Amino acid sequence: MTAPERVRPTGGGEPANSPPGLGGAVRHVDVRRLPGWIRRHRGRLVFSLVMVVALAVILAVQLSPRSDSTELSIRNPAPNGAKAAAEILGRHGVTVEQSESFEETLASVAAARRKGSGSTVLLYDQRGFLEGERLRQLLSAADRLVVVSPRLATLTGLGGTVRQAGVVPEAATTLEPGCAVADAEAAGTVSADQGFLYTGGSTCYGATGNGRGLYAAAENGKLVVLGSTAIIGNRLLDENGNAALTLRTLGSQSHLVWYLPGVADLGFTASPKTLDDLAPDWVAVLGPWLTFVALLAVFWRGRRLGPLVFEPLPVIVKAAETAEGRARLYHDAHAVDRAADNLRAGTLVRLAGSLRLGAGVESADVSAAAARHLGRDPADMYRNLHRRPQTEAELVSWAQELSGLEKEVTST
Repeated sequence: MTAPERVRPTGGGEPANSPPGLGGAVRHVDVRRLPGWIRRHRGRLVFSLVMVVALAVILAVQLSPRSDSTELSIRNPAPNGAKAAAEILGRHGVTVEQSESFEETLASVAAARRKGSGSTVLLYDQRGFLEGERLRQLLSAADRLVVVSPRLATLTGLGGTVRQAGVVPEAATTLEPGCAVADAEAAGTVSADQGFLYTGGSTCYGATGNGRGLYAAAENGKLVVLGSTAIIGNRLLDENGNAALTLRTLGSQSHLVWYLPGVADLGFTASPKTLDDLAPDWVAVLGPWLTFVALLAVFWRGRRLGPLVFEPLPVIVKAAETAEGRARLYHDAHAVDRAADNLRAGTLVRLAGSLRLGAGVESADVSAAAARHLGRDPADMYRNLHRRPQTEAELVSWAQELSGLEKEVTST
């Protein structure tokens, strides 16, 4: 004869073993009644469950489609993308196509022309992949070519009708049209926290006058240069007249090719394989898992070491060391053109100060004043200041000539 089982009442006063529906009591599970194997390994089971869930999350993230992160891409919804501008243009009847190669761009323009439609081409060549011949072909093929924040070599390749003339001052966050161009007058004030100024043709949105502006259009309207990506980017598109200027500048034709040149436009026949190409397929799955395990190990061992102690140490970096470090970066990247631009800009600023020409003066005025001061030919002086070194040796020689020119102007 067995002893009756003792029933422990629940918090609500109902017996723990009462049948369902008689008061809704909850049955308490005694861990001691679980099978012995589960009791002994319940910690490992919980850890394994966490690992399985983490692996499922990692696989879902790895296999999910990734959004485009290219700057000013119409498929990029981030602040530096241009997805909003493309959607606005599409709602106004403009067919927008993004192209990443020169041949694809020309083919798209030709296909639209066969259908009887004109084409606008937006060119954002951030790294200067296109050379002069291709730039001129692009300008000839399109009904309108809109170039955003072009490099100096890009402007030169397009014929030199529009030239660089400085940058927008940091204090000028909004700019007024100040011109008679219909698109700019209709758009009104625009917001641009950064940008470049240009001369040549019809210029609008000048920060300091003197015929310089953030927006420059050729006399026939076929070429338009826009000195800021912020105007058509997602971050500032809804401010002031940015959207209106974008719509009127890019929506003049029913077909728009959004051209972002890439490495393929350099004309290489073959490119070396990357690390992703050489790695086996299983690395894409096992790599994130190993990273997750390594982070767990760091967390497990790191808790035993205690918190880090931060000690503030005063560090003074001299300006000469900063300039030398930047020069090493240019040297390692073989960026002869960028280094030459910085040397030219610094020389022009110092010459303008020595000759007391004031702020906002153009490079042509500085070279002419230096020629008069030294009694030299203005044309030779301009060519010397605007020389384009092709090799590092030519850059060093040209830098020495600029240094000698500054000393000569200062001493006379």
